[in-house]
Amino acid sequence: QVQLVESGGGLVQPGGSLNLSCTTSGFTFSIYAMRWYRQAPGKERELVATIPSAGGSAMYADAVKGRFTISRDNAKNTSYLQMNSLKPEDTAVYLCNTGPLQLVTGTLAYWGQGTQVSVRS
Repeated sequence: QVQLVESGGGLVQPGGSLNLSCTTSGFTFSIYAMRWYRQAPGKERELVATIPSAGGSAMYADAVKGRFTISRDNAKNTSYLQMNSLKPEDTAVYLCNTGPLQLVTGTLAYWGQGTQVSVRS
């Protein structure tokens, strides 16, 4: 069955770095774009970064541009989100999202369970 498992979250001080991973199985990872979202308490889910199926040109939310880097290794069925210069406002649950586009929601079909990122002194 389809599985997406995020890892790499944790508690970090402002200015620190984390590298999130999303390891997938049960489908053909290489044919779908990959997105990373985040959701903070009391806030709407936010699209953070997206990368096409073959890699290459990525797109980022303005809030993370220049600090976060999305990548993927299709041989390992895994995507990464390198987060540098972290700020307290980056605190959220981070979720990976891939698969066929769902026209009703505008999201992709498959979701991970999320990993918590907390940034504080």
